[in-house]
Amino acid sequence: MLSMRVCVHGLGYIGMATASLFANNGHDVVGFDTDDRVRSQLKRGEPDVSEDQLESYVRAAIDSGLTISDEPVPAAYHIICVPTPYDKSAGSADLRYVKEASQTVSSLLRPNDVVVLESTVPPSTTATVVAPILSQSGLEPGEDIGLGYVPETMLPGNAITELRSNDRILGGYDSASTAAIKNLYEAVPTGSLNVAPDATTAEFVKLVQNAFRDVNIAYANALALIARDYGVNVRDAIELANSHPRVDILNPGPGVGGHCLPVDPFFLGANSDNTDLIDTARQVNQRMPHYVVDRLAEELGPLDDKTIAILGVAYKGNVDDTRNSPGLEIARTIVGAESEAPSLEPDRQDTTSLRLCDPYVSNSRYDLEPLSDALDGADAAVLATAHDEFADLSPERVGSLLDTRVIFDTLDVLDSEAWTEAGFDLLRI
Repeated sequence: MLSMRVCVHGLGYIGMATASLFANNGHDVVGFDTDDRVRSQLKRGEPDVSEDQLESYVRAAIDSGLTISDEPVPAAYHIICVPTPYDKSAGSADLRYVKEASQTVSSLLRPNDVVVLESTVPPSTTATVVAPILSQSGLEPGEDIGLGYVPETMLPGNAITELRSNDRILGGYDSASTAAIKNLYEAVPTGSLNVAPDATTAEFVKLVQNAFRDVNIAYANALALIARDYGVNVRDAIELANSHPRVDILNPGPGVGGHCLPVDPFFLGANSDNTDLIDTARQVNQRMPHYVVDRLAEELGPLDDKTIAILGVAYKGNVDDTRNSPGLEIARTIVGAESEAPSLEPDRQDTTSLRLCDPYVSNSRYDLEPLSDALDGADAAVLATAHDEFADLSPERVGSLLDTRVIFDTLDVLDSEAWTEAGFDLLRI
């Protein structure tokens, strides 16, 4: 295999894994991040991750010659893996980091270099945002340099398996760019490399994949809301409906978290007004934490003087990622805080006591308590994340700590019969 020099711009979760993928497969890789702390940690061989497999993979890459640089460097391939937050106030993607990285790459370009954007972006970003910035170098994409889009599809908790086995989408700015990018990605382990007609299609496909999941989850959540109006157990109904060979409904839950699913559907509306279904799905899923709190209030009465334990502030089971966590949104709703304030202090005077517990999260932004302390004397517990530790809870232990035997299992991970027999009011979505 011919070794190629690759410069990866952005060493967050995706960029760090991407740089390691190429370094561990024989390429000369330089990683750059604007954050001094990130670079320092990686230089010490201490990646800021909680996944053992990913941590080992990154350390192996550093041992194999992955260079962490304080400055970006010229390279045959530049891969941009920077964040693209959603600006709620503007109602649009915040592309500042993509633009800054593109400016940096533009200053380094040489004829025949290739630029690959991996960041999740609205359709046409590669062609209408990145390409004009790169042209400032005096080299034109599609003529003097290659350009294209290759999105990642890694799932926290299973990053390396997915990085090495998931199919990838490749969309080039032109046919020569497509061929050059294909040459790079075919040289490392991946699933199938599926070529899109152009970069905009590839960008669109990445968003479609995540919006598909969001819409399907919203359908399950909408069924849960409707089923309660009829006194129907929605999970029984879904199981029966799924006996049909062409029906595969997901299970409802307390909302949708992570960086991708709650954000990417909005990107589809950057230059389109035809997103009614997708927008409605987002509204349904955003409503679910509020629904959980409403159900709690129905069970306990006004929550102003109650103590509530939230079990799980990670957005999914067995990971430490708190981005857009339903558990945190439930907490904010209980105390009346609508901001991202880590203190979760209420914006009104009440006496609600809120306790947060998560065995996977060590983020000091949140005041987390051990499980026993969180449950001790609480009026109710809300199981908001499907961590294995929570699924294995015993009703006897929890019952000995809670003041009131009320538990809201938002993800249906507890044995309802056992908990009911133990005298619990077990609420479920």
